[in-house]
Amino acid sequence: MLKILITAVLLTTAITVLAQVKSFQFEGVKRKYLVYLPASYQSNTNHTFPLVFNFHGGGMSMAEQMLYTKMNETADKHNFIVVYPSGIKQDWNVGFEMSYHKGTNDISFVKAILDSLKHEYRIDDKAVFATGLSRGGFFCHRLAAEMPDDFAAIASIGGPLPDSVKHFHQTDKKVSVMQVHGTADEVVKYEGKTDAYESALATYSYWVTRYGLEGQRENKKYFNSNKKDSTSVTIQEVSNEKVSVSLITVQNGGHTWPGGVAYNIGYPLGNTTRDIDINEIMWRFFSKNRKH
Repeated sequence: MLKILITAVLLTTAITVLAQVKSFQFEGVKRKYLVYLPASYQSNTNHTFPLVFNFHGGGMSMAEQMLYTKMNETADKHNFIVVYPSGIKQDWNVGFEMSYHKGTNDISFVKAILDSLKHEYRIDDKAVFATGLSRGGFFCHRLAAEMPDDFAAIASIGGPLPDSVKHFHQTDKKVSVMQVHGTADEVVKYEGKTDAYESALATYSYWVTRYGLEGQRENKKYFNSNKKDSTSVTIQEVSNEKVSVSLITVQNGGHTWPGGVAYNIGYPLGNTTRDIDINEIMWRFFSKNRKH
């Protein structure tokens, strides 16, 4: 879905300096991921660290996702580890355009990465989170449905609830969910797509209903700090003492990472809002929704 133009020199420098490339054989295929440790990791040898999985969009690489989202900077600021997995053919099995059960076994791939990271690094088991863009965002919903024992919260950017995840979702265990979407997204429609995925609002409603939060008071916030970017942002959230569900709507926003770099040249991705920094908002959401 999404391809970002970044020079080979920049990519090489970023991979070498900022993150470690890991690889292993998984179901007969060499799979890769990038791991970034915050600057505080080496100096705080007695501490465990939260872990954030960051999944690239369709057609993107793990390195492009790392550079585009600038999450390493957020990791340094808030002291968490980031892992950027690489999908086969730069894709994730989200249940449409690929068989949910017979397609790529990405759920087990994530489990294998998580097991490896827990052995190699000091991971806080109660603070494992996932975010992703587009296909990576769709996949986060699958993780919430199928790996609730491992993940405490997810934040999907431009990837609402896939129909297949809704169909096969059986567990009553809860994972906090944040959905972020632009109303002018021409790649993944805010209004949803028949036989593929729900609308952003229906995604929000699904998780609210699934978790029995309908009777809770909904908090709403509005942001329009940058009057020049033609966007505004509404955040609505419902929560109780155990779980939260949030919808962040970017009015006139495109298929982009809010507050991120506007790599839009040559691609119809639309507006990147400057009204919020989604990394900061996401981290606050993750921090308050650790596992109990």
